[in-house]
Amino acid sequence: MEPGALNLESVPRDVLELCARLGSRGKRAWIVGGCVRDLIRGCPVNDWDVATDALPKELLDIFPRAIPTGIEHGTVTVVRGGQHYEVTTLRGEGTYTDGRHPDWVEFVDDIAADLARRDFTVNAIALDPLDGKVIDPHGGKEDLARGVLRAVGNPRERFAEDGLRVLRAARFVATLELSLDPETEAAIHPTLETYRKVAAERVRDEWVKAMRARAPSRAFEVMRRTGILAVTCPELLDGVGMVQNRWHAYDVWRHGLECMDACEGGPILRIAALLHDVGKPQTRKWSEKTADYTFYDHDRVGAELAEPIAARLRFSNDERARIVSLVRNHLFHYSDEWTDPAVRRWIRRVGADRLDDLYALNEADVRAKGRDCSADLDALSSLKGHVAKVLAEGTALSTRDLRVNGHDLIRELGIRPGPVIGQILDALLEAVTNDPSANEREALLAKARDYVLASRP
Repeated sequence: MEPGALNLESVPRDVLELCARLGSRGKRAWIVGGCVRDLIRGCPVNDWDVATDALPKELLDIFPRAIPTGIEHGTVTVVRGGQHYEVTTLRGEGTYTDGRHPDWVEFVDDIAADLARRDFTVNAIALDPLDGKVIDPHGGKEDLARGVLRAVGNPRERFAEDGLRVLRAARFVATLELSLDPETEAAIHPTLETYRKVAAERVRDEWVKAMRARAPSRAFEVMRRTGILAVTCPELLDGVGMVQNRWHAYDVWRHGLECMDACEGGPILRIAALLHDVGKPQTRKWSEKTADYTFYDHDRVGAELAEPIAARLRFSNDERARIVSLVRNHLFHYSDEWTDPAVRRWIRRVGADRLDDLYALNEADVRAKGRDCSADLDALSSLKGHVAKVLAEGTALSTRDLRVNGHDLIRELGIRPGPVIGQILDALLEAVTNDPSANEREALLAKARDYVLASRP
């Protein structure tokens, strides 16, 4: 590449000064990896990594305030203007006994040797930001131009070194919108035993990163074809090739991918979209009456399957609860027959804090059917309007919204503490759901007295 072909003006001044400071001490410096790749692609760069032939002790001498974040592997973090920049000594690596980390690291002074240890050619490019010279020994720039993701050197060796690399391959296919080199793809399945060693948290992080792609389905198709998904989430594979019914153009698997791609609202919502019909394979039955397949109760079964999947991938308690709730409540069919009380009950059941998620998931679900969806989208729009109207009226959505509480019942009705308190409050909430004007202290206490009298033998 000729100097000036890259937009070096986008390299932060702090990075240029870091490299210049190393140069003033007789050391070489390059920006490497993803930041160079994204510069070539003309995309915004999030992280700037600097590689240098300066040894770790020399780095601490040159940057006395640097944070020794990974000094044993030659990495220090230099803070400039509130931004963190990793500066790493050029290195080679030994064997990977644990399938994730090198058993030993050796420091080298050859940038080409450092690039040879990296995962994919598009990430094995170095750039001297001061003179614009690009070092690309593995043809990463050409692979970017061809739209290909290819492992550096022997792909089986690269994947056997670090089990996470196969999942990174799937993720990069989606986020960089590249096609996987056939030889690189063929090397994934034989190295899955190394992938099995990867911590669930790392797998989860790659899933989350893939969800930020325009079409994360590209990553999950790679996972399906290569066997990665059979290790991580075999439950999803039951939907591959499973025909649905006349309302759907795609099988269960493809529908889930289409729903995920169409869903807007962040990674966790997209993961819920991927899993939303995971219960269909277990509930699919042929109906002689309709001459078609049915999937009754697949939302409940799906939630029961989604919970252990989310737990297995080490999602937080809040994230897991959100995913399971969305899978459980994704199925609803609004019509003009829904009364105000019916809408209030629906809001109570799904949770007011989940409404926007469910709207986004339902719209994606409808669009992912591959059929005319105008009627369903109209119904969703009507539901949004009806919900907005009900919420504007200030309806009680939980017992906490009632004008009486358990202490009032104990004090005013002389009821002993116990489960009966919750039962009475639930009955009062149902009454208020039917008639919001009933949410007044004296009226609620009167209803509570009637409930107590009616429940006595």
